[in-house]
Order: sequence, then C-alpha cells, then structure tokens
Amino acid sequence: MQAKIVVIDDERIILELTSMVLTSRGFEVHLAEDAIAGLELVEKLRPEVVLLDYMMPKMDGLTALKHIRREFPETYVIMFTGKGSEEVAVELMKAGASDYILKPFSNQNLVERIETVLRLRRIELHNLELMHERERLLREVEEWNLELERRVLEKSRELERAHAEILQAEKLAALGHLAAGMAHEIRNPLNSISLFTQVLRSAVAEDAEMSSYADKILGEVERIDQLLVKLLGVSRQPKGDPVDIHLHRLIKRVLESFDEQIRRQGIEVEADLPAVPAIRGDEDEVEQIFTNLVSNAVHEMADGGHLRLALRQVDGRIDIEVADSGGGIPQEHLSQIFDPFFTTKERGTGFGLSVVLRIVKSMGGKVRVESTPGQGATFFVSLPTKG
Repeated sequence: MQAKIVVIDDERIILELTSMVLTSRGFEVHLAEDAIAGLELVEKLRPEVVLLDYMMPKMDGLTALKHIRREFPETYVIMFTGKGSEEVAVELMKAGASDYILKPFSNQNLVERIETVLRLRRIELHNLELMHERERLLREVEEWNLELERRVLEKSRELERAHAEILQAEKLAALGHLAAGMAHEIRNPLNSISLFTQVLRSAVAEDAEMSSYADKILGEVERIDQLLVKLLGVSRQPKGDPVDIHLHRLIKRVLESFDEQIRRQGIEVEADLPAVPAIRGDEDEVEQIFTNLVSNAVHEMADGGHLRLALRQVDGRIDIEVADSGGGIPQEHLSQIFDPFFTTKERGTGFGLSVVLRIVKSMGGKVRVESTPGQGATFFVSLPTKG
C-alpha cells in the first residue's frame, strides 16, 4: 500500500516540488497551503506522515504539530525549518516532531528522511501493538487467576456445604435412633401417669381445686406426647407410595390455612406460583415443608410485613423461594438453624426446620437460607421433577 503524505506549506513552489518528487517515488501526496486546511486533510485521510512548515500564516507549525500529535498519534510529522533555526528544530522535536528538514533541501535527502520516519513509525507502532498485546495477555492472565480463585472459593464453599449436610444427616440419623427409643421408653410411664391422673380426677371431682390440678397434669402429659410426636417427625421415613404433587396448588392450599393469621397481622402476600411440572413424593410431608416455612415467616412478622413465595422450573428441578421481611437471622445462627432442638423462639421446640431438612433431603432436593439481620430471611428449596 502507498504511504499517504500530507504536505502543509504556504510556499507554492515547495508544495509543487515535494509533490513531484514524492509522487515519482510512489507516495500518495496531498497538499495544503495553510495549517487549518492541512489539519482538515489529516483528519480526513489519517496519513502516515505530514510534512509541516514551521512559519505559516493563520496557524504556526508548532501549534499544528501539537494538535496532530494529540489528536492523531499514529500520524508522524516532519518539520520544515529555515537555515539557522536549529534551536527551533530542537523545540519542535521536543513537541513531538519525528524529524526536521532545513530549507532548502535536496530531493534525495527529503526522500531518505521520509523513508527513515516511515520505518521508525512501523517499528514504534509494532512495538505499541506488542505492548497492547502484552497488556491484553496480562489482563487475561489476571482474569484467569481471578476466575481460578473464584472457582476454588466456590468449590471450597461447596465442600463446606457438603460437609455441613453430612453432619446434618448424621445428626438426624442419631436423633432417629434416640427418638424411637425415647418415644417407647417415655410413653409407657406417660400413659400410666395419664391413667392414674384420670382416676384421681374422678376421685376428687367434687373438689374444684384438686380437680384443676389433675387437669393441669393431663395437659402437661399431652404436651409431652406432642413433643414426642414432633421428635419422631424429624427422623421418620415417608410412608406409602409416592404420588404426583402439583406444588402451585399445594402451596396455595398452605397459604389459605394461614389466611386469618396473615390478615390479623397485616402481612402483605406476594405469590408468584405458576403451574409447573409435578414432583413425586408424600403429599403430607411436602405440605409440611411449606407449612413450617410459612409458619416461621408469619411468626417473624407479628407487626406486619411482606411475605413472598415464588415458584420456578429450572432444568430438571423446581426451585421455590419463601421470603419474609422480618428481623432476619443472625449470622452466627445461620449454620445451626436446621439442627434439631435449635430454636430462638421462647416456646419453640427446634424441630420445624429439622423436619424440613429431613423431608427435602429424602426427596433428593436441597434447602438453604440467606439472611441479613433486620432485612428478613429467604429460604431456597430445590426439588427434582418426577421426570
């Protein structure tokens, strides 16, 4: 490709001479008689080299040189100066000129200077390109390192979650053995206490105070029995064959069961529950998942708030979010909330979320929670579709 050269000089003879010499050497030459017209040509053509006179009307060469080097850095400039202007030439070189030629000049010298500047330009632009490539590669390496760090961190978190899930499974298994033994051992004397208390109540039926004591004993016996039922619920296996469960219908049914409490507490409900493919499982147990989660959320919003439930199909699973705007969960409790017996409620048993975890895991799903204190909590449940 021919190199484009713009010649800017207010002397017509210089323009004609340089045009004739350079055109004969194969260059594409464009001429301008002042710096303003010359700058317009430079902007339009983006030439490789500009031959620029120092002394010109309207705009001097130094001003034009600075403009070209600032706006068009890939265009190199050779300055024309008069004899005895070496000091000016040094100033021009400091301002960004690639070379200077003293007037008058020989044709051969002119061509040699231009070819030297063109070679210099090719080398410098190539070096600049290499530097940009080096910077790009360094950025890529840095991005790869960051991605590697991110993946290592992600895998570490996955391992931590897997380890935590194993610990949870071990706790539930241990609790299952404990619960079965406790239920049997405690219910036998509990039944005896209940029976003898009923006998005593009959014997003191005419004594209102003594009768009330017997009723309180029976009430406490019933409370212990309910506690045993919940304890067994943490570890028991589903009974019966799995059935098709349509989550959007089931969750709506769960919400309806809390209608009165939600209305009384002034809770705003946002339910995004589109029809999604069915899952397979024990319907009573799956209903218990969302009954426990909604119950906890409503409990956290005694003075009103926002309850959001969302249902989405993602690949081969159904993802469900249950979010509340309550007080949130302290960070130090996040790793414990699925543990049996762990509760922050004054009268809680600590079994609700343990049951949720047990049911979700038994269905091959996952459950996790995210929370910021003071900004509520969001539970994420993921269950496989029946496909």
